[in-house]
Parts: sequence; structure tokens; C-alpha cells
Amino acid sequence: MKYAEDRKLMLPAFNTTNMEMTYAIAKGLNMAGLPGYIQISSNNLRLSNPEVITYLTKDALKDSDVPIGLHLDHGKSYEDVKACVNAGFTSIMIDASHLPFEENIKEVQRAVQYCHFYGVPVEAELGALQGKEEDIVNEADCKTDPDMVLDFVQQTGCDLLAVSIGNVHGLDIEPKVDLPLLKTISEVSPVPLVMHGGSGIPFDIIQKARQYHLLKVNYGSDLRKEFVSTFGRAYEANHNTASVIELSMEAVENVSKKAAELVTIINA
Repeated sequence: MKYAEDRKLMLPAFNTTNMEMTYAIAKGLNMAGLPGYIQISSNNLRLSNPEVITYLTKDALKDSDVPIGLHLDHGKSYEDVKACVNAGFTSIMIDASHLPFEENIKEVQRAVQYCHFYGVPVEAELGALQGKEEDIVNEADCKTDPDMVLDFVQQTGCDLLAVSIGNVHGLDIEPKVDLPLLKTISEVSPVPLVMHGGSGIPFDIIQKARQYHLLKVNYGSDLRKEFVSTFGRAYEANHNTASVIELSMEAVENVSKKAAELVTIINA
């Protein structure tokens, strides 16, 4: 984080799921010569575990010349947080944004206490508060209340704050990024800000957001699309194709090029 702030860089956080994606992200960041994160969500840890991802990341970074962190994205439980810190993750997100404000604070405080003991920074999320009658909503319409930001950060002790400003997860919903709201939040937040759902947001918006203390932006769908499309194109060309190793190597190359492109563009 300090490395990026000192150099006025924005850190992309690229979601991995498996070995190929992990190697590809590391390769892409090194191709660009720019720092960033390899990250995995609690949801995607179903396919592996923190120890496996840590091992793969260390192997992928053995010849790395740029700072690359290993981050837990959308950590859904204190148990996941502990497991990832114990495995060697260098950054943690605890996501209790679905809980009422005070309960969110308590969950983040618990994670912060554990992570800070090991010198690991913590990202928390303060999204829109929804009642039960609002369970089915457009994510783009859910926004962080800037009046709650300072109190939340001071009480939790978090090091990064993920905010909802019209950004969305995935490519199926149109984002409605509210830059004036981001500006307002940046003026009251004592910690750097994070934007999730970068894959659906125009690059000019991301670049403008840099001036409002946006330090980290998450990308998942763009890279996954490159990975899946590699196999899809091969299958459409030949329904009998079965060379997993060749296609996996091609997917690594395609994903790494996309990662290098994204980190370069957002820091242009």
C-alpha cells in the first residue's frame, strides 16, 4: 500500500480460482512492471484452501521483480480470516457489510485485532444498509452513506475501506458510478478507498477516481472471461479437442495479457 501511495499508483486486485489463474496474474503484473494483488474470495476457496493458494502464489512469484500481495477477498467469516493469515496471506478483507452497522463494526474489530497482531492490513466494507423488504435490489443503486464513514473507520481500525458508489459485481448489471459521492467519501475517510467490480467500469471513470484516494480496484470477470473463452473457442473449433495442458497454457497467456493491459491502463 505504501509502495503504491508513494508512487501515486493504483493497485489492481485480480481474482484467482486455481493454479493457472494464479500464475497468469503474477505473469501479467510482472510483464507490466507494476504492483498489485493476487486475491481469492472465501467463495472460491471451496475449490482449494488457503495453504494451497499460498503455495501456488509463492511459486508463481519466485522470479517476480514487482511487489505483489496475496489478499483474501470478501472474507465471509472470522475462521476464514484466521486460516488465511496463518497460511501466509499478506492482506485480508473481512466482509460483514450485510450485517447491521454495529454488528459490522464488531466483526471487523475482531478481524483487525487478529490481523494487526501479525502485521496484516485489513479491508472492510461499508455498503448500503438494506431492510428485509429491500432484499431484491439493483446493486448499482446501493450506496455508502458518507456520514457513517468516519465513525466506522475509527471504531473498526480498518486499513482500507471498500465503498458502494454505484459499482457492481460481474458484467450482467450496468454500473452507475457516482464520482461526486466518491469525492465526498474521500474527504471524510482517514484510510484509502477500494472499488469492487472494476470489470464493468469504463477506464476513464477509474482514472478519474484515482484523485479521490482510490488505492485499490478489484477485477474478476475480465480475467475469468479470458480464461473460459480460451476453452470455449477451442471446443467450438473442434468438439473433440481434449488437450487440457495446451489449452491451460494458452489460457495462462491470455489471462496474463489481460492483467498486464488492465494494470497499465488504470495507471496511465
